[in-house]
Amino acid sequence: MKFTLSTSETDNRPIFITGNFNKWNPKDYNFQLQQSDENTYSIEIEDQLLSDEVEYKFTKGGWENVELDKYGSITPNRKVKKTSKTTQDFIEKWRLNWGPFKDEFFPIVEVISEEFYIPQLDRFRKVWALLPHDYYISDKSYPVLYLQDAQNLFNEGSPYGNWEIDKKLSILAEYGRGDLIVIAIEHGSEDRIKEYIFDNDHVANGSEGKKYIRFITDTLKPFVDEHYRTKKDRENTGIGGSSLGALISIYSGFLYPEVYSKLLIFSPSLWVEPNNNFPMMSFRVPFKTKIYLYGGEQEGSKMVKRIQVFENYLKQWEKKNLFDFEFKTSINPDGAHSEFYWSQEFPRAIEWLFYNNIENPLEVTPHQENIKN
Repeated sequence: MKFTLSTSETDNRPIFITGNFNKWNPKDYNFQLQQSDENTYSIEIEDQLLSDEVEYKFTKGGWENVELDKYGSITPNRKVKKTSKTTQDFIEKWRLNWGPFKDEFFPIVEVISEEFYIPQLDRFRKVWALLPHDYYISDKSYPVLYLQDAQNLFNEGSPYGNWEIDKKLSILAEYGRGDLIVIAIEHGSEDRIKEYIFDNDHVANGSEGKKYIRFITDTLKPFVDEHYRTKKDRENTGIGGSSLGALISIYSGFLYPEVYSKLLIFSPSLWVEPNNNFPMMSFRVPFKTKIYLYGGEQEGSKMVKRIQVFENYLKQWEKKNLFDFEFKTSINPDGAHSEFYWSQEFPRAIEWLFYNNIENPLEVTPHQENIKN
């Protein structure tokens, strides 16, 4: 079957076709289109690879670079019968690094407190809530994700850039996957390392991670559950971060599996625990815990190796019935240790952790009607 594509928006990015014939892999080089002139591309796919009804989309190498309609909105999956033998499609716009972002889907960003008291550490900390865009006109309750290092999550002008989670949450909302509250806790500046190190005075003299974990679990979470419409159970509670923030999130999940069922772990500082000697609670019936592990091959020679070793430890703990893990490991060959790459990974992690989806943005209802109006 031959698929032909014309597009009015051209650049140097290669174009791929993805669908129910390749498990919706958006960057499968076996399905890269060949360019025949400036605006036209095509590919022939063997019939035995195709279902009777073919569902497909075009991307420029990932869901962050997927096709859009003329309004800059998401499109439903394309569908065609295999008996058609040929297709002729046209695309006016493409996403570029998840953009464009629509104001009407942006989360509501609130400061919970400029100086939230941490009784376990006798300190104060700024804490934010990012609420779904329709929070105040709905009566729904929402799952919650607690994230470390709020300074680098969404504020423009961050010294190292930021994850742009407000923009990424707007994208998820546009896809119907934005029903999530994010609680962002600013790090303690000069106290950051001590607070994110659990119990290792070789790394941080007077490490305070135990107390910091208790702050989120015993103080902050009850406050959030009291003041916002949250789903309070473990199935709807996650915690995460990057680097040392990812490390303290691993500790949180292992010590309080009755509280957290989802861990978002980006580029974890596993060098602090080279032997993976993480303390964990022992329960007669293991809790099912989802872990999204991400690392970049450009983060240093040992980052990916440590993640792989950690993954093997997870499997060993699972065999001992200490935990029931479900984990997804994502390694980016181009990924460096920076907010830009964590930003790119954030929507994929959220979708997998909270919506049980692979990367395929399954069938959705386009929003272009309300965009036009």
